[in-house]
Amino acid sequence: MKKALILFSALWLFGCASTSLVPQHLYLAGDSTLAEKLPEKRPETGWGERLQQAFKPQLQVVNLAKNGRSTRTFIEEGRWQALVDALVPGDWVFIQFGHNDQSKEKVDRYTPPDAFRQNLERFVADVRAKGAKPVLLTPVMRRRFDDKGQFYDVHGVYPAITRGVAMDKQVPLLDMHRRSEAVLVSLGAEPSRALFLQLAPGQNPNYPQGVEDNTHFSPQGAQRMSDQAVAAIRQQLPALAAYLR
Repeated sequence: MKKALILFSALWLFGCASTSLVPQHLYLAGDSTLAEKLPEKRPETGWGERLQQAFKPQLQVVNLAKNGRSTRTFIEEGRWQALVDALVPGDWVFIQFGHNDQSKEKVDRYTPPDAFRQNLERFVADVRAKGAKPVLLTPVMRRRFDDKGQFYDVHGVYPAITRGVAMDKQVPLLDMHRRSEAVLVSLGAEPSRALFLQLAPGQNPNYPQGVEDNTHFSPQGAQRMSDQAVAAIRQQLPALAAYLR
């Protein structure tokens, strides 16, 4: 009888330990820099596509980011509500916007700064209401160097707004804006081309005329940005880092 009780206790403790990493989801909400790509767009790669390989099977990355979306259009198209409806307690949500929100010349997606802030605050509140965990991410940098080889940013106030909401609402922040800047600056103007969708004419059948895209990533660039996100997770989010390989 005593041996049976000892065995039962051991099994109970093992069961508790084995369920300490219960299956959870990491949802990605954002734009084309994060999103999964269609075959006809390859080798363009969203950095969110590379995240799953960094995690153990107990955490599933669900990439709901979409090309061309801002906070406003992500809401208007019902994409945000669909994400919220899928959440269960303990899930994580990475929220990375700003690229399209700040595109004033693109009226179909532009979001004024005050509305951008309100949308981020709504995202945080909605995720928390479902017992899930929001994480704000600043937008990754576009590749921009002047004639003297000096890097410059074109995102305006939007990264600062994201940082401000994170501080005001006590939300974890992965500052991909600064992390990606450090990567580009360390490489310099010409070597950093390899991180982006840069192809010569005839090099790829999807881009017969070639392409020089300084916003969207090559597979190598997507991996570098994913690596930056994983490094930030290890440093700042120990509960999520427990799922990393």
